[in-house]
Amino acid sequence: MAEKTLKITQVRSTIGFPGDQVKTIRALGLGRINKTILQVDNPAVRGMIFKVKHLVKVEEI
Repeated sequence: MAEKTLKITQVRSTIGFPGDQVKTIRALGLGRINKTILQVDNPAVRGMIFKVKHLVKVEEI
């Protein structure tokens, strides 16, 4: 069975947010508004998304 993939898009700037959230965005591979990346759906990635859910949009593909 193939692993699920998540399409993650940054929709808000990290300016004014705590440094740990900025580092989480960078760890996901984001950093600019409207940048989109594909990540494998696993608990580690889900945890990072939960931490910055107010800054990103997530779609399952």
